Amino acid sequence: MKRFGMIFLAFVLAFVLAACAAHTAQENRDINTSEDRNTSASEDSDTGMSESSDISMSEDSNIGTSENSDTQEDETEMKMNVQIGDYTFTATLEQNQAVKELVEMMKEGPVTIEMSDYSGFEKVGALGKGLTTDNHQTTTTEGDIVLYSGNQIVIFYGSNSWSYTRIGKIDDLTDWKKALGNGDVTAVFTVAE
Repeated sequence: MKRFGMIFLAFVLAFVLAACAAHTAQENRDINTSEDRNTSASEDSDTGMSESSDISMSEDSNIGTSENSDTQEDETEMKMNVQIGDYTFTATLEQNQAVKELVEMMKEGPVTIEMSDYSGFEKVGALGKGLTTDNHQTTTTEGDIVLYSGNQIVIFYGSNSWSYTRIGKIDDLTDWKKALGNGDVTAVFTVAE
């Protein structure tokens, strides 16, 4: 009987430890998910963060303030100008390593790319330098700007489905197709002020 009690106690202890480990892992996933989505503290409680995380955030208001300002900085949209002939468009940039590297190039001076028409839905041109890729299967739409093959910029006036790294999206498509016209174009990319 004593042996059965010891086995039962060991089983209960193992179960409790496993449950604690699973709970901790779930908390970490919830925290990482909420950070990746740049959600505010009030939205985090709706996405399943634990009460202990909410309590620790309210106990140390300085940490919460620092995290909120970091989140606000991350949410600041970076813009880029795309000049094609007499037309200038503004694009909202993605937040990824390729964009950071492209922005560094643009800070050194305008990035000018000779772009050729391809298949009646996009213009493509060599960047002259490879950027870090984060390719995902993507169905593009008019105004999308992507990185293809690590060293080519593609701007879309139609749609395509392929594996790309997203760079940005034109904000206002007025005259976009007119600017791109038929045939080759020269596109000048600069950081928007």
